[in-house]
Amino acid sequence: MPFIPADQIKERYDVIVVGSGAAGGQTAYTLTMEGAKVLMLEAGRNYDPVNETPMFQTHAQAPLRGASTPDKPFGFYDSTIDGGWQVPGEPYTSASSEPGRQFEWWRARMMGGRTNHWGRISLRNGEYDFKPRTRDGLGFDWPLGYDDVAPYYDKVEMLIGVFGSNHGLENTPDSPEGCLQPPPLARAGEQLAKQRAAKLGLPVIPIHRAVLTQRQDPNVLPAKIHPNNPRAQRILAASMSERAACFWATPCGRGCAIRATYQSTTVHLPPALATGNLDIVSNAMAREVLMDDAGKATGILFIDKTTGQERRAYARVITLAASSAESVRILLNSKSARYPNGLANSSGLVGKYILDTVGARLGGQIPLLENLPPHNEDGAGGGHVYVPWWLYKEQHAGKLDFARGYHIEFVSGRGMPSATSFNGLESVTGGSYGRKFREDARRYYGSFLSFAGRGEMIPNEDCFCDLDPVVKDKWGIPVLRFHWKWSDQETRQAAHMQKTFAELITEMGGRVTTPPAANGALAIEPGGKIIHEVGGTIMGTHARNSVTNQWCQTWDVKNLFVTDGGPFCSNADKNPTLTMMALAWRASDYLLEEMKKGNI
Repeated sequence: MPFIPADQIKERYDVIVVGSGAAGGQTAYTLTMEGAKVLMLEAGRNYDPVNETPMFQTHAQAPLRGASTPDKPFGFYDSTIDGGWQVPGEPYTSASSEPGRQFEWWRARMMGGRTNHWGRISLRNGEYDFKPRTRDGLGFDWPLGYDDVAPYYDKVEMLIGVFGSNHGLENTPDSPEGCLQPPPLARAGEQLAKQRAAKLGLPVIPIHRAVLTQRQDPNVLPAKIHPNNPRAQRILAASMSERAACFWATPCGRGCAIRATYQSTTVHLPPALATGNLDIVSNAMAREVLMDDAGKATGILFIDKTTGQERRAYARVITLAASSAESVRILLNSKSARYPNGLANSSGLVGKYILDTVGARLGGQIPLLENLPPHNEDGAGGGHVYVPWWLYKEQHAGKLDFARGYHIEFVSGRGMPSATSFNGLESVTGGSYGRKFREDARRYYGSFLSFAGRGEMIPNEDCFCDLDPVVKDKWGIPVLRFHWKWSDQETRQAAHMQKTFAELITEMGGRVTTPPAANGALAIEPGGKIIHEVGGTIMGTHARNSVTNQWCQTWDVKNLFVTDGGPFCSNADKNPTLTMMALAWRASDYLLEEMKKGNI
């Protein structure tokens, strides 16, 4: 396996890819399957979920019963082995101390990045999502449309394995036959919610999630994904044969030893490595892009974290896929006399228009779900159903006081108990202990249900990041400083979310644990908390108004690409990872063609 130390890097590669997550993994996969020689630089340590995932340990076996801690925000067993909203030795700063003006930046310093931890919700952007300004006059249109990305959505869904179903709903694209796997059954609480939600006009349908409900067909899918590449088909078929279907026993956030879930480490990297075209250096902290006198990118200057030494790697093309904000940091730190404001920044927009997903939640207790017979509802590591945005027509007609929509995610079921499973019990019982507490726990376990909204944020000039003029990380690299402010569009949306959730809980015969906030600014989650940050190197039609073109190629440096979420012009209510991978595949195909033509 070509995981190599920094001192064994080859003299030159076709492409350097910085980052190993969804974007970096997809970029490296596409390039290596087509024969390009690629070096991947990952800032964290190597990580193998096949050998490291705690598949069967219970919370009772973990410190603090698996509860979250400052260094493990999602609990002891969460697969983010090094990372979180705070990373030791790698600070970031906020430009304001005012409440609501902070941005919380999640980083995963490990092979595979956030793909080890993410919720695996895989929703396609629709036609409206690529042309939002045309629809309502706000934000930016993308320089491409749904039809440009659709073929790549197809390939990504078949490659990573996504379950779901088609329903022909507005701006909720269906997938062609053969792209999706069958969805799992809805849990008891989800089925009750679906029944009662119908009275409110809410469509509850199977969610799309990157988890295998059945084994992939290695005799069919590789030929569809790589129709003109027999070698790639053989390599992919072998990789798919090593993946098993989910057996609904372990939370996906722990990682997946049987490779049933999508992780870059188990889906993208194994076949890419099998081509013999990929070298990977872990613990490689990228500092800046190296340039020649002609204004062409030549390589990456990075810190070998194992020795603390600076190293250089060289390639014909450089691709940043380090996460949107981290790629911004690399570009801004790539200063020179020729590029005094950072690289690819002639527009002044590097770091501007960063975005997150609008989030708000509300929970309640449902008497109809009390005293259910014991049964396993662990499922696919998250909700099996969701509510796509259902008020497009009303919103377009100006009947709502916010311009963009949200979808609703469910948290329900009788999953593996943890230290926090009974946090809401006292609000129902008034408090109990001993034998009475055990009786209450059995009665109410599984009767608590919560809803989370995930909505679209409109880009604004108050949300950006730049370099802190003073603070540096442990390697002496200037850190990012975040500027953040939700607009009224987002806070009103968050208020609508909580109002809707309260109505649904009431319709289910339940009562809300905490009343909806009267002020949406109190309902909305902090910026960055949903871990969906995108933007900062937005794509566009001209170098004056964007950082990259529609192919994720920077306008200023033709052999420099950004294939993570940075080029996003907007952040639809659909979780961004599927779109990120589709765009990375599309950009990589373009990159390969430009290399063949000698244009880069």
